[in-house]
Amino acid sequence: MPVSASTPLVLVGAGNMGGAMLSGWLKNGVDGASVLVIDPGPSEAMAAQMKEAGARHERSAPEGVTAAIVFIAVKPQVMETVLPPLKALIGPETVIVSVAAGKTLAFLAQHLGDAGMVRAMPNTPAMIGRGVTGAYANDRVTDSMRAEVHDLLKVSGPVEWVEREEDIDAVTAVSGSGPAYVFYLVECMAEAGRKLGLPADLSMRLARETVAGAGELLHRSPEEASRLRQNVTSPGGTTAAALSVLMAPEAMQPLFDKAIAAARLRAEELGR
Repeated sequence: MPVSASTPLVLVGAGNMGGAMLSGWLKNGVDGASVLVIDPGPSEAMAAQMKEAGARHERSAPEGVTAAIVFIAVKPQVMETVLPPLKALIGPETVIVSVAAGKTLAFLAQHLGDAGMVRAMPNTPAMIGRGVTGAYANDRVTDSMRAEVHDLLKVSGPVEWVEREEDIDAVTAVSGSGPAYVFYLVECMAEAGRKLGLPADLSMRLARETVAGAGELLHRSPEEASRLRQNVTSPGGTTAAALSVLMAPEAMQPLFDKAIAAARLRAEELGR
């Protein structure tokens, strides 16, 4: 079903993630008049953007509307409350896209009925168009539906489709939560520098710009991460000394294994 003013693209939740997606859609040519945003209290900035784009805003699901796509961008903890009123928006050709961590397609179907459904997991760099999204589609999603959803998701960065729904929980653990791991790495590097005698603000600036610059190099370079690491590691040098600690058998890799497994377990728990 094509998106239009009469069969709109419905965004449920215009917070950080939903707002980022909406901004990306509008910048990439989606007609604001074909967008309906359901949010009880959007920010002033988001409300102004919707008004300027000509997007329709409602505090709750309106009557008499059949959506082409329903994009659900609310926290998993409020899904039980948010979903039931949305059922009136669902028609036989509606595609439902959820970015709520852990909430399965079976859970969505309990509240919204059988439909074409996609579970997607973007991450917060989507707010600047530099995110990555993992996605899974059920067998009611046709090739054309999947292509349309892909176009909507890719405004925030690359989209990677998985073949099994349970893999979305692993995607959540690796990339969905991943930016927080990187931010914490900056905190740790800055604190280590402070303990070596650097002023705290200088150490933070050094750590922050180092990680940001390394990330941009990784983004631009065709080389594997391991090759980029090797390129800056001179035998017997300072980097090699640090990596001998970080890459010790009991050090960083098993810690990440444990942390990401914990994140995946929590995603699974949110779906129960």
